[in-house]
Amino acid sequence: MAIDPSEARKVAHLARIAVADDALPALAAELNGILHFMEQLNEVDVDGVEPMTGVEKMRLKRREDVVTDGHQQAAVLANAPDAREGFFVVPKVVE
Repeated sequence: MAIDPSEARKVAHLARIAVADDALPALAAELNGILHFMEQLNEVDVDGVEPMTGVEKMRLKRREDVVTDGHQQAAVLANAPDAREGFFVVPKVVE
């Protein structure tokens, strides 16, 4: 597959980048180089190779998923201008 300057113009439009008409042949050449490299990657034999997320095999540290109230109620309510019975007090907005 080869990209010509008219297709490079379409790609630039879709990418929302401004490319001058005299720069379109250079852009087409760069895009052709990228496509050629991708074709080379298709030639690599990857049979039997497991997909990986990183270079080193390691599991993420996990903690038990427990729902708590944070044990910070007194500290949070200390910042409130008005707190009663463990809740923030706000002005009434509905009659």
